Amino acid sequence: MTHAIEGLWPALLMPFDASGQLDLPRTLAHVRRLLDAGCDGVTLFGTTGEGLSFSVAERKSVLEAVLASGVRPDQIVVTISACALAEAIELGRHAIALGCTRQLLMPPFFFNHPRDAGVVAAVSQVIQGIGSDDLRVLLYHFPSLSNVTFTHATVAELVRLHPQQVAGFKDSAGDLAHSLAIIKAFPKLAILVGSEAHVATAMRAGSPGSINGLSNLAPHLLIRVMRNPEAVTAADEALVLDLLKLLSLLPNMPFVSAYKTALAEQTGDDTWLNVRAPLTPLDNTEAQAVRLAYRALGQNAATL
Repeated sequence: MTHAIEGLWPALLMPFDASGQLDLPRTLAHVRRLLDAGCDGVTLFGTTGEGLSFSVAERKSVLEAVLASGVRPDQIVVTISACALAEAIELGRHAIALGCTRQLLMPPFFFNHPRDAGVVAAVSQVIQGIGSDDLRVLLYHFPSLSNVTFTHATVAELVRLHPQQVAGFKDSAGDLAHSLAIIKAFPKLAILVGSEAHVATAMRAGSPGSINGLSNLAPHLLIRVMRNPEAVTAADEALVLDLLKLLSLLPNMPFVSAYKTALAEQTGDDTWLNVRAPLTPLDNTEAQAVRLAYRALGQNAATL
Protein backbone atom coordinates (compact mmCIF):
# COMPACT_ATOMS: atom_id res chain seq x y z
CA MET A 1 0.00 0.00 0.00
CA THR A 2 1.26 3.47 -0.86
CA HIS A 3 0.89 5.96 1.98
CA ALA A 4 0.98 9.74 2.02
CA ILE A 5 4.38 9.66 3.69
CA GLU A 6 7.04 6.96 3.85
CA GLY A 7 10.59 6.59 5.09
CA LEU A 8 12.68 8.46 7.64
CA TRP A 9 11.91 12.06 8.58
CA PRO A 10 14.12 13.19 11.51
CA ALA A 11 12.47 15.39 14.10
CA LEU A 12 15.00 18.14 13.54
CA LEU A 13 17.05 19.41 16.48
CA MET A 14 17.37 23.20 16.25
CA PRO A 15 20.59 25.08 17.15
CA PHE A 16 20.49 28.33 19.14
CA ASP A 17 23.06 30.88 20.18
CA ALA A 18 23.67 31.63 23.87
CA SER A 19 20.81 34.16 23.91
CA GLY A 20 18.30 31.67 22.51
CA GLN A 21 18.20 33.00 18.95
CA LEU A 22 18.07 30.44 16.17
CA ASP A 23 21.38 29.80 14.41
CA LEU A 24 20.12 29.60 10.84
CA PRO A 25 23.40 28.59 9.13
CA ARG A 26 23.80 25.65 11.51
CA THR A 27 20.14 24.74 10.99
CA LEU A 28 20.54 24.62 7.22
CA ALA A 29 23.79 22.67 7.51
CA HIS A 30 22.11 20.11 9.78
CA VAL A 31 19.20 19.72 7.36
CA ARG A 32 21.61 19.18 4.48
CA ARG A 33 23.65 16.67 6.49
CA LEU A 34 20.58 14.54 7.19
CA LEU A 35 19.31 14.68 3.62
CA ASP A 36 22.75 13.82 2.28
CA ALA A 37 22.79 10.82 4.62
CA GLY A 38 19.72 9.50 2.83
CA CYS A 39 16.80 10.66 4.98
CA ASP A 40 13.61 11.11 2.99
CA GLY A 41 12.97 14.50 4.54
CA VAL A 42 13.00 16.44 7.80
CA THR A 43 10.34 17.44 10.30
CA LEU A 44 10.40 21.06 11.45
CA PHE A 45 9.19 22.44 14.81
CA GLY A 46 8.35 19.17 16.49
CA THR A 47 8.92 18.44 20.16
CA THR A 48 12.55 17.46 19.64
CA GLY A 49 13.02 20.74 17.77
CA GLU A 50 11.51 22.83 20.60
CA GLY A 51 8.90 23.86 18.08
CA LEU A 52 6.37 25.40 20.43
CA SER A 53 9.01 27.85 21.65
CA PHE A 54 9.01 29.43 18.17
CA SER A 55 6.71 32.30 17.33
CA VAL A 56 4.51 32.16 14.25
CA ALA A 57 6.77 34.69 12.53
CA GLU A 58 9.88 32.64 13.34
CA ARG A 59 8.34 29.43 12.07
CA LYS A 60 7.37 31.08 8.81
CA SER A 61 10.79 32.63 8.25
CA VAL A 62 12.67 29.41 9.05
CA LEU A 63 10.51 27.41 6.65
CA GLU A 64 11.10 29.98 3.94
CA ALA A 65 14.86 29.86 4.58
CA VAL A 66 15.00 26.07 4.45
CA LEU A 67 13.18 26.08 1.12
CA ALA A 68 15.37 28.88 -0.19
CA SER A 69 18.43 26.75 0.62
CA GLY A 70 17.32 24.21 -1.99
CA VAL A 71 15.29 21.76 0.08
CA ARG A 72 12.17 20.69 -1.80
CA PRO A 73 8.72 21.21 -0.28
CA ASP A 74 8.08 17.47 -0.50
CA GLN A 75 11.11 16.90 1.74
CA ILE A 76 9.55 18.76 4.67
CA VAL A 77 6.95 17.96 7.30
CA VAL A 78 5.86 21.18 9.01
CA THR A 79 4.53 21.03 12.56
CA ILE A 80 1.66 23.50 12.87
CA SER A 81 0.67 22.75 16.48
CA ALA A 82 -0.26 25.92 18.37
CA CYS A 83 -2.36 26.91 21.37
CA ALA A 84 -4.54 29.21 19.28
CA LEU A 85 -6.30 27.42 16.45
CA ALA A 86 -6.06 30.58 14.36
CA GLU A 87 -2.28 30.36 14.58
CA ALA A 88 -2.29 26.71 13.52
CA ILE A 89 -4.44 27.71 10.55
CA GLU A 90 -2.10 30.58 9.69
CA LEU A 91 0.93 28.28 9.82
CA GLY A 92 -0.87 25.66 7.74
CA ARG A 93 -1.93 28.11 5.06
CA HIS A 94 1.58 29.53 4.88
CA ALA A 95 3.10 26.06 4.45
CA ILE A 96 0.53 25.06 1.83
CA ALA A 97 1.25 28.25 -0.14
CA LEU A 98 4.90 27.19 -0.22
CA GLY A 99 4.04 23.68 -1.37
CA CYS A 100 4.53 21.93 1.99
CA THR A 101 1.44 19.75 2.19
CA ARG A 102 2.49 17.34 4.96
CA GLN A 103 1.65 18.94 8.29
CA LEU A 104 1.90 17.58 11.83
CA LEU A 105 -0.77 18.61 14.34
CA MET A 106 -1.13 17.91 18.06
CA PRO A 107 -4.56 17.71 19.67
CA PRO A 108 -5.59 20.82 21.65
CA PHE A 109 -3.53 20.59 24.83
CA PHE A 110 -4.30 23.80 26.72
CA PHE A 111 -7.27 22.40 28.69
CA ASN A 112 -7.11 19.19 30.69
CA HIS A 113 -8.81 16.19 29.13
CA PRO A 114 -11.11 17.69 26.50
CA ARG A 115 -13.81 15.36 25.29
CA ASP A 116 -13.39 13.51 22.01
CA ALA A 117 -15.98 15.78 20.42
CA GLY A 118 -13.90 18.81 21.35
CA VAL A 119 -10.72 17.31 19.90
CA VAL A 120 -12.57 16.49 16.68
CA ALA A 121 -14.00 20.01 16.51
CA ALA A 122 -10.59 21.63 17.03
CA VAL A 123 -8.80 19.56 14.40
CA SER A 124 -11.70 20.00 11.98
CA GLN A 125 -11.57 23.77 12.41
CA VAL A 126 -7.87 23.75 11.55
CA ILE A 127 -8.38 21.55 8.48
CA GLN A 128 -11.32 23.63 7.29
CA GLY A 129 -9.47 26.86 8.04
CA ILE A 130 -6.47 25.83 5.97
CA GLY A 131 -8.96 24.95 3.26
CA SER A 132 -6.82 22.96 0.85
CA ASP A 133 -7.49 19.68 -0.88
CA ASP A 134 -3.71 19.21 -1.00
CA LEU A 135 -3.35 19.22 2.79
CA ARG A 136 -2.13 15.96 4.36
CA VAL A 137 -2.45 16.07 8.15
CA LEU A 138 -0.48 13.76 10.41
CA LEU A 139 -2.18 13.53 13.81
CA TYR A 140 0.51 13.92 16.48
CA HIS A 141 -0.12 11.61 19.44
CA PHE A 142 2.20 12.36 22.39
CA PRO A 143 0.08 11.94 25.54
CA SER A 144 2.94 12.17 28.04
CA LEU A 145 3.59 15.70 26.77
CA SER A 146 0.16 16.96 25.73
CA ASN A 147 -1.94 15.05 28.30
CA VAL A 148 -4.49 14.69 25.49
CA THR A 149 -4.92 11.59 23.37
CA PHE A 150 -6.14 10.91 19.89
CA THR A 151 -8.42 8.01 20.76
CA HIS A 152 -9.43 5.44 18.17
CA ALA A 153 -12.89 6.97 18.12
CA THR A 154 -11.46 10.43 17.50
CA VAL A 155 -9.23 9.23 14.68
CA ALA A 156 -12.10 7.33 13.08
CA GLU A 157 -14.34 10.39 13.18
CA LEU A 158 -11.66 12.68 11.76
CA VAL A 159 -11.03 10.21 8.94
CA ARG A 160 -14.76 10.09 8.25
CA LEU A 161 -15.04 13.89 8.18
CA HIS A 162 -11.81 14.54 6.29
CA PRO A 163 -10.89 11.37 4.38
CA GLN A 164 -8.59 13.20 1.99
CA GLN A 165 -6.76 15.45 4.43
CA VAL A 166 -6.23 13.13 7.43
CA ALA A 167 -3.41 11.02 6.06
CA GLY A 168 -1.34 9.80 8.97
CA PHE A 169 -0.66 9.42 12.67
CA LYS A 170 2.62 10.11 14.46
CA ASP A 171 2.68 7.85 17.51
CA SER A 172 5.00 9.10 20.23
CA ALA A 173 3.30 7.24 23.06
CA GLY A 174 6.28 4.89 23.38
CA ASP A 175 3.88 1.95 23.69
CA LEU A 176 4.39 -0.76 21.07
CA ALA A 177 1.02 -2.37 21.75
CA HIS A 178 -0.67 0.97 21.09
CA SER A 179 1.25 1.45 17.85
CA LEU A 180 0.37 -2.01 16.60
CA ALA A 181 -3.29 -1.50 17.48
CA ILE A 182 -3.41 1.80 15.55
CA ILE A 183 -1.71 0.20 12.54
CA LYS A 184 -4.27 -2.60 12.57
CA ALA A 185 -7.26 -0.30 13.07
CA PHE A 186 -6.29 2.23 10.37
CA PRO A 187 -4.36 0.43 7.62
CA LYS A 188 -4.90 3.26 5.14
CA LEU A 189 -3.23 5.82 7.41
CA ALA A 190 0.52 6.29 7.52
CA ILE A 191 1.29 5.32 11.12
CA LEU A 192 4.74 6.72 11.90
CA VAL A 193 6.24 5.45 15.15
CA GLY A 194 8.43 7.81 17.13
CA SER A 195 9.99 5.22 19.44
CA GLU A 196 13.15 4.11 17.68
CA ALA A 197 13.26 0.74 19.43
CA HIS A 198 9.82 -0.08 17.96
CA VAL A 199 10.36 1.05 14.38
CA ALA A 200 11.30 -2.30 12.85
CA THR A 201 8.44 -4.16 14.57
CA ALA A 202 5.95 -1.48 13.55
CA MET A 203 7.15 -1.57 9.95
CA ARG A 204 6.74 -5.33 9.84
CA ALA A 205 3.12 -4.73 10.88
CA GLY A 206 2.51 -2.13 8.16
CA SER A 207 4.01 1.18 9.28
CA PRO A 208 5.57 3.01 6.32
CA GLY A 209 8.19 4.96 8.26
CA SER A 210 9.20 7.02 11.25
CA ILE A 211 9.61 10.53 12.57
CA ASN A 212 12.10 10.30 15.43
CA GLY A 213 14.84 12.13 17.28
CA LEU A 214 17.64 9.56 17.20
CA SER A 215 18.07 10.00 13.45
CA ASN A 216 19.65 13.40 14.20
CA LEU A 217 22.58 11.43 15.60
CA ALA A 218 22.53 8.21 13.61
CA PRO A 219 20.67 8.59 10.31
CA HIS A 220 22.51 5.77 8.53
CA LEU A 221 21.70 3.34 11.33
CA LEU A 222 17.97 4.16 11.28
CA ILE A 223 17.85 4.01 7.48
CA ARG A 224 19.47 0.58 7.59
CA VAL A 225 16.95 -0.67 10.15
CA MET A 226 14.03 0.69 8.14
CA ARG A 227 15.15 -0.61 4.77
CA ASN A 228 15.29 -4.16 6.06
CA PRO A 229 12.85 -4.39 8.99
CA GLU A 230 12.28 -8.10 8.36
CA ALA A 231 15.91 -8.92 9.10
CA VAL A 232 17.35 -6.29 11.42
CA THR A 233 20.70 -7.45 12.72
CA ALA A 234 21.29 -7.96 16.43
CA ALA A 235 24.20 -5.54 16.17
CA ASP A 236 21.99 -2.75 14.80
CA GLU A 237 19.30 -3.40 17.40
CA ALA A 238 21.96 -3.15 20.12
CA LEU A 239 23.32 0.10 18.66
CA VAL A 240 19.87 1.68 18.70
CA LEU A 241 19.38 0.71 22.34
CA ASP A 242 22.87 1.88 23.32
CA LEU A 243 22.23 5.28 21.75
CA LEU A 244 18.83 5.58 23.41
CA LYS A 245 20.45 4.91 26.78
CA LEU A 246 22.21 8.27 26.40
CA LEU A 247 18.86 9.95 27.12
CA SER A 248 18.34 8.34 30.52
CA LEU A 249 21.77 7.80 32.06
CA LEU A 250 20.74 9.85 35.09
CA PRO A 251 17.24 10.50 36.44
CA ASN A 252 15.04 13.24 34.98
CA MET A 253 17.35 14.42 32.21
CA PRO A 254 15.39 16.47 29.63
CA PHE A 255 15.63 14.39 26.49
CA VAL A 256 16.10 17.35 24.13
CA SER A 257 19.08 18.57 26.16
CA ALA A 258 20.50 15.04 26.23
CA TYR A 259 20.17 14.72 22.45
CA LYS A 260 21.86 18.08 21.99
CA THR A 261 24.71 17.13 24.32
CA ALA A 262 25.31 13.95 22.33
CA LEU A 263 25.23 15.94 19.08
CA ALA A 264 27.68 18.46 20.51
CA GLU A 265 30.01 15.59 21.38
CA GLN A 266 29.56 14.05 17.95
CA THR A 267 30.22 17.25 16.01
CA GLY A 268 32.68 18.94 18.39
CA ASP A 269 30.38 21.98 18.30
CA ASP A 270 29.16 23.09 21.73
CA THR A 271 26.70 25.54 20.18
CA TRP A 272 24.39 22.51 20.16
CA LEU A 273 24.24 22.65 23.97
CA ASN A 274 22.03 25.74 23.88
CA VAL A 275 18.29 25.32 24.43
CA ARG A 276 15.37 27.71 24.85
CA ALA A 277 13.66 28.26 28.18
CA PRO A 278 11.94 26.58 29.90
CA LEU A 279 14.42 23.86 28.92
CA THR A 280 17.87 24.05 30.45
CA PRO A 281 21.17 22.53 29.40
CA LEU A 282 22.29 19.41 31.24
CA ASP A 283 24.29 20.13 34.37
CA ASN A 284 27.99 19.27 34.38
CA THR A 285 27.49 15.81 35.88
CA GLU A 286 24.77 14.91 33.38
CA ALA A 287 26.65 16.31 30.41
CA GLN A 288 29.83 14.46 31.33
CA ALA A 289 27.88 11.20 31.67
CA VAL A 290 26.39 11.61 28.20
CA ARG A 291 29.71 12.55 26.64
CA LEU A 292 31.56 9.63 28.24
CA ALA A 293 28.85 7.17 27.24
CA TYR A 294 28.91 8.44 23.67
CA ARG A 295 32.71 8.10 23.52
CA ALA A 296 32.43 4.58 24.96
CA LEU A 297 30.57 3.55 21.81
CA GLY A 298 33.95 3.74 20.16
CA GLN A 299 32.65 5.06 16.86
CA ASN A 300 30.95 8.05 15.30
CA ALA A 301 27.19 7.48 15.42
CA ALA A 302 26.78 9.72 12.36
CA THR A 303 28.51 7.13 10.21
CA LEU A 304 27.37 3.90 11.89
